[in-house]
Amino acid sequence: MATNRYIRLGATCLPEDRCAFCVWAPFSEKMEVHVLSPVEQLSLLNRDEKGYHQGVLDKVPPGSRYVYRLDGRKERPDPASRFQGDGVHGSSQTVASEFPKPDSRWTGMPLQDFIIYEIHVGAYTVEGTFEAIIPRLDALCDLGVTAIELMPVAQFPGERNWGYDGAYPFAAQNSYGGPEGLRKLVNACHQKGLAVILDVVYNHLGPEGNYLGDYGPYFTDRYKTPWGAAVNFDGFHSDEVRRFFIENALYWLGEFHFDALRLDAVHAILDFSATPFLQELAGAVHDLSLRLGRRHYLMPESALNDARLIRIPELGGFGLDAQWNDDFHHALHVLLTGETKGYYQDFGRMDHLARAFRDGFVYSGEYSMFRCRRHGNSSRDIPAHRFVVFAQNHDQVGNRMRGERLSVTVSFEALKLCAGCVLLSPFIPLLFMGEEYGERAPFPYFVSHLDPALIESVRDGRKKEFAAFTWLGEPPDPQSEQTFLSAKLDHSIKTEKKNRVLLAFYKEIIRLRKENRPLAHLSKDTMEIGARESEEILILIRRKGPEEWAMVFHFGKEKASRGVSLPEGRWIRRLDSADTRWLGPGSLIGDEIVFGKEMRLDLEPESFLILKKEEET
Repeated sequence: MATNRYIRLGATCLPEDRCAFCVWAPFSEKMEVHVLSPVEQLSLLNRDEKGYHQGVLDKVPPGSRYVYRLDGRKERPDPASRFQGDGVHGSSQTVASEFPKPDSRWTGMPLQDFIIYEIHVGAYTVEGTFEAIIPRLDALCDLGVTAIELMPVAQFPGERNWGYDGAYPFAAQNSYGGPEGLRKLVNACHQKGLAVILDVVYNHLGPEGNYLGDYGPYFTDRYKTPWGAAVNFDGFHSDEVRRFFIENALYWLGEFHFDALRLDAVHAILDFSATPFLQELAGAVHDLSLRLGRRHYLMPESALNDARLIRIPELGGFGLDAQWNDDFHHALHVLLTGETKGYYQDFGRMDHLARAFRDGFVYSGEYSMFRCRRHGNSSRDIPAHRFVVFAQNHDQVGNRMRGERLSVTVSFEALKLCAGCVLLSPFIPLLFMGEEYGERAPFPYFVSHLDPALIESVRDGRKKEFAAFTWLGEPPDPQSEQTFLSAKLDHSIKTEKKNRVLLAFYKEIIRLRKENRPLAHLSKDTMEIGARESEEILILIRRKGPEEWAMVFHFGKEKASRGVSLPEGRWIRRLDSADTRWLGPGSLIGDEIVFGKEMRLDLEPESFLILKKEEET
């Protein structure tokens, strides 16, 4: 057995059926790799001063199964396993790293061009696999989205899970089609001009099949997370823990050609070091982009409203690229639904949504009734293309007691109104799978754990989670297969009248956004936003060069005459959500409107207008 000075974590297939192994286990004096097939062998790895055990073995072709034997006693799967064909408790499997050739010309996409479509692999199709998504990519291109985002695919217990219980960060889920199926999907997306984002979880690992603690101090008891032990990013031996997760990010971006990573709940990455893990991660990813000549992005989710995440390092930031903005969602959701329980109690005014358009964060140091303290810092200086906004996503749908979508909680007119707010904003828009045609299937939380005690713990935890919202009834059983099956999309309803029209409506707004410079240009500096609380309207003006477009959003539940101020001149009506073409009650506005100072417009309830100013000659 040969040794190398530095080997990547996990098992790396080499020419001539040789394989390099590397695992970090600083408290183990002896580490053996036990190859189970195709030819059984047991070989001792060489230990270095930092606790890395390394070696290169012969007769280990791609597809070989193996485990590590720690100190001659217990055998465990590889923490950096590339494939767990037999699940979280089975042996690991070596995987060739070659990527299909056809996407070699793909160099990524400017962040400003992202229009994201979030997908749960298991629920998006009947088959629930990576390859089953490929035939539906043409429909997504026709819709106008430019990127798909996959909810986490790291190996989790069983065959159904949201993905946030992953126990093997490097291993693509076996029931979805494993690494081979995932590579085919990414390649197919790039061939069609679609970027691909992967949701990754670095704040914790799932409770079942997680053997990292047997290898070393990956976790710490100094901090707690809602989902399990906190990852050790700033304690003793944390340099090597950081290496594990940074190498994981580079693996997905470099070997699988993902364009971006969505970083789940980074507020639960507890790290008080002088150079935080997230800043180090951003530097490593941006270095990778320079080496490969391809654009890569990091998109954190955070509940902290901390603009440092997406501020450049030169201004004291971490250098991440674009943050999910829950404040935009909450402000929009409360205006549409009237819900004010839980964290929604901090929202409800037109000014909240106007502030989300103007700044990004609604709470930038103001007092939060929900948190009973001040919350957030200012994001006013953060460019618009560094925020991802949405009316629905997996959390905001799935963390309702029954997982119901807006399509069953608000009117058809309100569905069009929220589409306009998201897609006509100056931010990166995200759609949740099925939103574009009014999918009615819920998206409840589901798992398929094997441990009976863990199953009961999850059931109990879901019930407690909804206490702040005072929702009545019982949540669906997360362990039940029927709960998962209820989340499967029904693509056939796209042909029903309302669903067909809503889909065409989304396509039209996306087309207008992409084809007109003021709407495609993501900037807060060339935008004006105004709210009229008593009249329940929001007026958005977006400019690029001499072009001016205006959106008038009416959230009132009744037909009304509202005062509207726009720059003087002739304005052309480009779209009215109340038009009969969109199954609305009928437009009350003519094709042209001449504005002087202020005039009153007759507006249908829960409707919006898109107006374009006629350029002077």
